[in-house]
Amino acid sequence: MDKCDVPLYIRSMTALPAIRFLDRTTPPHIVTLVLITGMSALSMSVFLPSLAAMTSYFDTDYAIMQIAVSGYLAATAVLQVFIGPISDRFGRRKLVLGSLILFVVATFGAMMATTVEVFLFFRIMQAAVATSMALSRAIVRDIVPQDQAASMIGYVTMGMALVPMIGPMIGGVLEQAFAWQATFVLLAVAGMATFALAYADLGETIAGEGTGFAEQFRTYPELLRSPRFWGYVLCAAFGSGAFFSLLGGASFVANDIFGLSPLWSGVALGAPAVGYAFGNYLSGRFSVRMGINWMAAIGCVVTIIGLGASAILTFSGVSHPLNFFGFCVFLGLGNGMMLPNVMAGSISVRPHLAGTASGLGGAIMIAGGAALSQFAGGILTVESGALPLQLLMLLVSVLGLLSILFVIWREKRIA
Repeated sequence: MDKCDVPLYIRSMTALPAIRFLDRTTPPHIVTLVLITGMSALSMSVFLPSLAAMTSYFDTDYAIMQIAVSGYLAATAVLQVFIGPISDRFGRRKLVLGSLILFVVATFGAMMATTVEVFLFFRIMQAAVATSMALSRAIVRDIVPQDQAASMIGYVTMGMALVPMIGPMIGGVLEQAFAWQATFVLLAVAGMATFALAYADLGETIAGEGTGFAEQFRTYPELLRSPRFWGYVLCAAFGSGAFFSLLGGASFVANDIFGLSPLWSGVALGAPAVGYAFGNYLSGRFSVRMGINWMAAIGCVVTIIGLGASAILTFSGVSHPLNFFGFCVFLGLGNGMMLPNVMAGSISVRPHLAGTASGLGGAIMIAGGAALSQFAGGILTVESGALPLQLLMLLVSVLGLLSILFVIWREKRIA
């Protein structure tokens, strides 16, 4: 890239100019970062209330249809291994725009599918949009230092949290009013609008030529040998693993165990996002003051308290949607406090490898989520109720807390 192609704010990081919306020579507006990140969240959650209807439409088993969740997550994990190195080499902007184009094409393909095999092919192709989610974090880290990055990521994901909060509700309404295909019409329109916004507002945030692709992969050992990187990534993987477990089993719990309609299933699935939005606000407000490690640890404790209380009530014989989904607000609250901080920590262990760390860390986190999602869908039966899923979410949340406590211990040891 020629020097003239590099935005002024990248060539002179000493003083960031005022952000001008729809002007890609200045840093991207937070609205743009929220929306490109939110597209991945919308794609992941909006169709969940329709899983039962889609199972009937394609005349298949729920376990097969569940691949629409776990397969999407697995593809996202594989993709993120390559996103970081490619973006560090060729730039963030090109990958974000290309991923949105591919997402729109895949969405039309899924909408018009007549067999479950074709649907799942295009559904997994939709995972391309996860590029935007991963690179939004790297873009933030490109333009601000670590503690400010944690705060800004918190605000970005706070806005993003509104998407999974209202997405399943909208998906439930569309499925009841029309059919499951209507949710994919919504995704296609949203994808095209987000592409237009990113094209106009998102400039390149990497200066110069970047690093060679092969050289990027040779830097993986530098990250993988860092105990702090592993601590941050495992905290993210286990902490978010509770939410991915919920994604894998919540539709079955809502429809088959509690008998909720698609609309009320969508409302119930939005419960964690209510807490997530507030948790992201707290992260944005207090991360600089408290430090990213302790903020993440407090988030893990909040999750454990909420999920533990829910499991205890279920053990006591309380089987009600409000017990299961209501306490999931604490899951979202804790994740909202934990995730922005451990994400900022993982990409700041080696700042010169921010894109690589974001992609590799995201791949590890989401690969675990894909496995937990599929596992959660397989352990539930009508006879077992929701308890196995509650215990699974509680266990992985405890492992997340232990991971961030390891980071805190490690930093004290080397101080």
